[in-house]
Amino acid sequence: MLNDKEVQTPAQVRRGWVQFFALCCSIYVAGWNDGTTGPLLPRIHEVYHINYAVVSVIFIASCVGYVTGASTYLYLSDRTGMGWVTSLVLASGNAMQASGAPFPVFAVGFLFVGIGGACLDAGANAYLASLAEDTSVRMGVMHAIYGAGAMFAPLVSTQFARLPHWSFVYLVHVGLALTNAVCQLATFRLKSENDCLAELGHPPPEKTKESEAGIHKYKQIAKLRTVHLMAFFIFTYVGLEVSIGGWIVTYIINERHGGSNSGYISSGYWGGLTIGRIALLWVNKKVGEWRVIFLYAILVLGLELVVWLVPDLVSSAICVSFVGFFLGPIFPIVMNHAGMVFPPELISGSIGWITSFGAAGGAAFPFITGAIASGTSIGSLQPLIIFMAGLLLVIWAFVPRTREQLK
Repeated sequence: MLNDKEVQTPAQVRRGWVQFFALCCSIYVAGWNDGTTGPLLPRIHEVYHINYAVVSVIFIASCVGYVTGASTYLYLSDRTGMGWVTSLVLASGNAMQASGAPFPVFAVGFLFVGIGGACLDAGANAYLASLAEDTSVRMGVMHAIYGAGAMFAPLVSTQFARLPHWSFVYLVHVGLALTNAVCQLATFRLKSENDCLAELGHPPPEKTKESEAGIHKYKQIAKLRTVHLMAFFIFTYVGLEVSIGGWIVTYIINERHGGSNSGYISSGYWGGLTIGRIALLWVNKKVGEWRVIFLYAILVLGLELVVWLVPDLVSSAICVSFVGFFLGPIFPIVMNHAGMVFPPELISGSIGWITSFGAAGGAAFPFITGAIASGTSIGSLQPLIIFMAGLLLVIWAFVPRTREQLK
């Protein structure tokens, strides 16, 4: 880590901004993939003639892919460099989706998309959190870029959902993933994470006593109670985020009698998430990042109660946008908090573990929603969302505020 007497050279500062731009490109592609599915779910349901439970298999495929990717990205990045190989894996999955193949093949495409997306997501978060300086602003900006990708994607997918060749929307994804592969290759040049950090003047992180004693990093991470608490928190948070983004269009169409333009409500949700990650940065600092999560979770819970209990299309659309606004800052805050409480040597592995659980939540809860909706109705979405928002409050109360409390 940089100490107080060490100052980066102008060349290292410029290099840092180039790397940050590349990380933002990766996170934008991940956001674009996550934001596409919601507006397409009604069309997938129609084209393949399958019920909500079967449609939800795509979330399970994504889950398996995300867990695989987030658990192995350190191994892959150390041997192949940052980002470019996983972007190619992502592109291959998008190509399978674009082919309009039978549903089993289409679902397998989500497996490869999950592997690639998880590596891009975990890699960007871990790399930024490993920097010595305060990264709260850049973490917020980077995740706002994720939100921008998730916001613009529904604008495109809503249009494609009306076309005979609806699956061609995934050709846009292929182009973005290949462009990102070139960007990652040009920026990080096949180097490992530690080598890239060294270019910015950051020496390798100080080893823990356990590492010096020969204990593997993953064993150390597994023994940290806080890692599992934060993993469970992110499991619930991403489940909440993706359940809303994935099913809200179907909910609005069926429960609020929205029309073919309901897909734009998904863009409003992701747009609120994007704006919130930037606009609320000052609130995060004023209230304190640990405390402000309670405020945001309570506001989300209240807004979802309005969506559930007030049967009005306009008020539901507005509230969904504000849900995104207050939900948005939570993920970057947690990633930044992880960088502050975990030992420096364990940050990358810990964040990889946490984000893999987030991916599992992003599949489990939408799948549960689809399974329940098949037996009842999509109206079951809102009680599930409210339960998850309340669960966030309970879990976060047990997360330590500082590295000293971790010890």
